[in-house]
Amino acid sequence: MPEGQIVRGLSSFYYVEANNQVLECKARGIFKLRKEAPLVGDYVTFEIVNEKQGLISAIKPRKSELLRPPISNVDQVILVFSVEEPKFNQQLLDKFLVHVEKANIKPIICLTKNDLRADQDFAIEAVQELYQGIGYHVIKTDISGQGLTQLRELLKDRISVFAGQSGVGKSTLLNSLLPSPILETAAISIKLGRGKHTTRETQLIHLIGGGMVADTPGFSQLDFQGIMPDELGQYFIEFSKWLGKCRFRGCQHNNEPGCAIKEAVKTNEIASLRYQHYQEFLEEIKEREQNKWR
Repeated sequence: MPEGQIVRGLSSFYYVEANNQVLECKARGIFKLRKEAPLVGDYVTFEIVNEKQGLISAIKPRKSELLRPPISNVDQVILVFSVEEPKFNQQLLDKFLVHVEKANIKPIICLTKNDLRADQDFAIEAVQELYQGIGYHVIKTDISGQGLTQLRELLKDRISVFAGQSGVGKSTLLNSLLPSPILETAAISIKLGRGKHTTRETQLIHLIGGGMVADTPGFSQLDFQGIMPDELGQYFIEFSKWLGKCRFRGCQHNNEPGCAIKEAVKTNEIASLRYQHYQEFLEEIKEREQNKWR
């Protein structure tokens, strides 16, 4: 039975690439019974219906999986955040990082639109220093092409997802990396301060130098489904040095005395704003758990 990879998903159709050809496929009914849906990035076996169509019969084991955006088998996630239009949102970046860390996928932070920076008091260099100090790779790009060579090297021979808040320039950035522009872009709504959702589907696109990238539908918020209060700290990677050193087992690093994480915040070994976001996310998760019983 032939094998291939899903490179595009649209409604109930899956476009499977095999032997340099792409077939339009449907999934067998067995997947509905299992409550399992194929994802873009899945390696699958399929039956050939005719020269242009097929029927997916099995999904190979996934090495990684994201639900938002819905894609599998990726090597890294490029988190695209703009400095301006819309303004940089650090809380949202930290929320994305939590989800990418939970999926055990390497995140890379890409800060776009540096040429549009209007607020001279906003030090993007400080943001870059903070996240690089934590251990993340940070790239800055602008309309002049700054950072593109570095980004191309990171994309080579890997499957990468571009994700982030809508309107930050994901499609514009991707178009600059492709041999010819194929992705729709749109201007920012000045009134709302966010972009239109120009990307309506998930698809994998081949790069000339090797590797594939995914453009994904834009979205402005994430929930914490599947993350419990006592595991959230694992996804703030700078906490790792102090995890297990708190006075009480099961410490959630919030109101408990003798918390090693809180002490590290006091000594500036953990950034106070990152810790503040941790607390906000923890409360959101706790509220979700409480609402289950109401």
